[in-house]
Amino acid sequence: MIDLSPLVQRLAGTPLQRWANGLQAQLDAKLDKGHGDLERWRGALAALPALQAADVDLGNGLRLDGPCDEATRAQLHGALMGLSPWRKGPFELFGVHVDTEWRSDWKWARIAPHLDLAGKRVLDVGCGNGYYQWRMLGAGAQTVVGVDPNWLFFCQFQAMQRYLPEHAAWHLPFALEELPAQLEGFDTVFSMGVFYHRRSPIEHLLALKDCLVKGGELVLETLVVEGDEQQMLVPEDRYAQMRNVWFLPSVPALERLLRRAGFSDVRCVDVSVTSVEEQRSTDWMRYQSLNDFLDPNDHTRTVEGLPAPRRATLLARK
Repeated sequence: MIDLSPLVQRLAGTPLQRWANGLQAQLDAKLDKGHGDLERWRGALAALPALQAADVDLGNGLRLDGPCDEATRAQLHGALMGLSPWRKGPFELFGVHVDTEWRSDWKWARIAPHLDLAGKRVLDVGCGNGYYQWRMLGAGAQTVVGVDPNWLFFCQFQAMQRYLPEHAAWHLPFALEELPAQLEGFDTVFSMGVFYHRRSPIEHLLALKDCLVKGGELVLETLVVEGDEQQMLVPEDRYAQMRNVWFLPSVPALERLLRRAGFSDVRCVDVSVTSVEEQRSTDWMRYQSLNDFLDPNDHTRTVEGLPAPRRATLLARK
């Protein structure tokens, strides 16, 4: 059983108190349904050695260090490999380098200078394995809650939390739709790498806005294309081999969508072309990655002949 009472206590007296009081029952019901591979992943978690992090750095990366002999390090390596594939990271754990598919630290370095998370209650929608949640704590956030229905990501987060039990981050295996309407309790809400998977963009933006306190900030990171405010790419079938990409707006079009959803102070703080150095296959993620999804003769195009991945981060106020 995963005990959410520390989260409930932390949210007592906040606008999130009523929601928090029902979270344990909601999580237990979800865990009862489970997933076909959940027992295997729980076995990997059970194989994690008992280690104490004497040195924790969440500000410059995600690095934990402390006494660990070679046999214990090999045990840690094997247990973490049992939770592959690892997509977001990297992680440095007691001498084990988890070389994830994404250099998520590069993205964080691009957007972190534009954020003020000190003392904030933060929601990370589509949080993956929680890499960014730990970085948000490193940037001064008071409490970070992540939601993502992927069970492997949930277990990867549990592996990290095993060694960071006193840190105020929680991962809930829920979709955004499983949160109550008009929650209105978070100072900052992140949606990174989610927007282009949603069939209804305005509904997604309104749901994110519902989670924010008045004056709260949205951090939206998504795939975009070049163009004016009328420009939007709708893939006929796949985009970079992904089936569930519905549309890629230009930055001006996305800014208009945010304003139409009722946000103000909308601004773009970063636009970056994703490189094959930032997203690639590794020993920790051995499936195909970006290099396989680009035209081998022209990396400015995908294998479908569409513009190669370009990502933008926008900030907006409720």
